[in-house]
Amino acid sequence: MNSRHDGFDICVVGAGPAGMAAAVHGAESGARVVLIDASESIGGQFWRHRGDVLSPPSLYHDADRFQSLAVRVEALVRGRRLTHLRNHHVWTLSASSEGCLVRSLDRGGTGQPAETSVVSRRLVLATGAFDRQIPFPGWDLPGVIAIGGLQALLKGSGVVAGPRVVVAGTGPFIVAAAAGLVSQGGHVIRIHDANHPRNWAWHARAVVSAADKLREASEYAAILGNSRVPISHRSMVITAEGTDRLERVTTAKLRPDGSVRPGTEHTVDADVLAVGWGFVAQLELPIAAGCEIGAARDGSPVTIVDRDQRTTNDVVFAAGELTGIGGAALASVEGAIAGIAAAGSLGIANDSLLGRVPAFERKRTSGRRFASALDDVYPVPAAWPGVLTDETVICRCEEVSYAEVKQAVTLGAHDVRTAKLLSRAGMGWCQGRMCSFALERILPDPKRAVPDVRSGLERAIAWPVSLGSLASDPEVPPCEQHA
Repeated sequence: MNSRHDGFDICVVGAGPAGMAAAVHGAESGARVVLIDASESIGGQFWRHRGDVLSPPSLYHDADRFQSLAVRVEALVRGRRLTHLRNHHVWTLSASSEGCLVRSLDRGGTGQPAETSVVSRRLVLATGAFDRQIPFPGWDLPGVIAIGGLQALLKGSGVVAGPRVVVAGTGPFIVAAAAGLVSQGGHVIRIHDANHPRNWAWHARAVVSAADKLREASEYAAILGNSRVPISHRSMVITAEGTDRLERVTTAKLRPDGSVRPGTEHTVDADVLAVGWGFVAQLELPIAAGCEIGAARDGSPVTIVDRDQRTTNDVVFAAGELTGIGGAALASVEGAIAGIAAAGSLGIANDSLLGRVPAFERKRTSGRRFASALDDVYPVPAAWPGVLTDETVICRCEEVSYAEVKQAVTLGAHDVRTAKLLSRAGMGWCQGRMCSFALERILPDPKRAVPDVRSGLERAIAWPVSLGSLASDPEVPPCEQHA
């Protein structure tokens, strides 16, 4: 059964920090706004929660920001100035000067998902990011999870992943996740960060302008210190072992180039290994809309936007992690700017909100400066492929090994697309979301000075959909895709 929602000025996809802010500021500007999200509750992954409030408070920072946005969303929905479509998974869209068509599956019912079409004059994309992972021997064992998965279990279900947890990777998020786990009674054996905090010495300006981040870091340090959780810097996991599930984790110290220091290997028994190497923007929908994709400082693909958060498709705006990984505070500010600008592009304005834009822009500048520093302080070690063995699985969906990827290279693969054709890496259920980063770093690339940031990202379908939905004739004819 198909349903149609039209007559909207702005459609916002994603109800995390950026999407909530965009929807609120667009609607408060006077625009007719629809907010589409795959979850039952607003908040996205960062503010994932059970019930109506963020609980327990120790798991959340920026709780006041969430509460303020949540209250405004609810008020706008009650006043029929904002429509909120919950449990709607957007699987494709098109956007041109004639309008935007967003197609989604309503999975909120008990029967077959219903096809829903939404038509609007402007589109704000705020679909966030997913965990970046790099392979190592044993990373496909049960018990090895992404750091975001650890957080999702804790925030969304109140579940401590296991009795003995090793946390590894790099960046402040692994410390935040470990502190959250400890605060809820979990036992973290040790944290292994591949980088060192003294790298911040080169980014004093970014640190000074981020007092809230310093307070947040000090709170995490206090939680971990009180529980005597040790942290090893310039250390990473090189092997996970077990028969049917994880039983042991081996780590090693790193040289400055990220290679392993021989003789520093150490093995501990563990039930869970949570690993995080930062995040990758979820770009299927910006690409479907014809938006130009560029590279962030660390080479990761991001959506290019201007001062108003407008993409290279004039009717599409983007905010949050799509434009560069920067955290919830920056995402909220970008969302606010995008919502106001999207409404303004239609001649709809609220003078009070327009007066706040310069302050939002200053916060965005500060937030982006801090995010840029994070990229420099917490890079993925360049020499990490040195821990791989021929048997190491690179693509978990298709069970493609490192040996098979190397064989593809000998056959002429120098980019992700060719490696995919020759080895099937990236052809599985996740469509390369988990292995594309690793493949890009493994493959030799003598012909290009910079990686092809779009490689492996062009997916006509952003979410699994039935053949029936593909064959269905939507009530609104598709808009011509913007070139």
